[in-house]
Amino acid sequence: MKITKFTFLAILCFAFALTSCDKDDTQETEPQFNFSSEDNFRAAQADNAIDGALNIVENGYVEGEEGRSQMNSFFNECTIITIQPNGNGGTIILDFGEGCQLNNGSIVSGIINMSYGAITGGTRTIDYQFEDFMYNNNSVTGGGEIFREIANSNGNPQSTINESIVIGFPNTSITATRTGLRIAEWVEGVGSGTWQDNVYNVTGNWDTELTNGFNRSGLVTEKLVRKLSCSFLVSGLLEVTQNNFTGVIDWGTGDCDNLATLEVNGQVYDIVL
Repeated sequence: MKITKFTFLAILCFAFALTSCDKDDTQETEPQFNFSSEDNFRAAQADNAIDGALNIVENGYVEGEEGRSQMNSFFNECTIITIQPNGNGGTIILDFGEGCQLNNGSIVSGIINMSYGAITGGTRTIDYQFEDFMYNNNSVTGGGEIFREIANSNGNPQSTINESIVIGFPNTSITATRTGLRIAEWVEGVGSGTWQDNVYNVTGNWDTELTNGFNRSGLVTEKLVRKLSCSFLVSGLLEVTQNNFTGVIDWGTGDCDNLATLEVNGQVYDIVL
């Protein structure tokens, strides 16, 4: 067949059009990660606030029922602790009033209610509920159940916590709901008589959903470390899945600070809590 100059140009344009379409299609189907510093900050802040609040729950129970840390309490005089045993269990109420600074520097207010049954086989179940509670300017509502082991397989006290907790943030109507499972093993400071050397290793998995539509799933891949003397998690890795992407939140290497990072596709984003 004889190919004229016009025919050749037509074929060339058609081929270019196909190539352009293929390229556009590839670009359109290739997923893009849209980083929102506000949403990731809120989700990380929710993690930190919930972990801090649950440590307060655990230490309220430990000091009130197990009688630990009596030489040097985690709670100061602005905390009213009411313990009501009933023979097979009892209740503990932690009342922080309109504002109370704990001995580790955390600022809290409101009430935490706990009720617990009898010890069976070295374990007991504790129900907890937050009432008008605030942790470092974040509102905390909801609650859950704690399966408390006096000694786990390592010989350490351990709390396995089911949670459904809502965090409210300052200066916004957006809230975060976290549901999941948190396991806290008390690994240092057991029986020392003071809270200042208490260290907990935290594992588990949970889903966090913001009311603006942002959501992510988290799985602890390297234990999160909480020193009770610090208001923040100090180390550990949390693998997160959001917007069809998987990333890792790194809480640091042990220093007590308000910094964390999120790494996605080799890009590192700073998170200031």
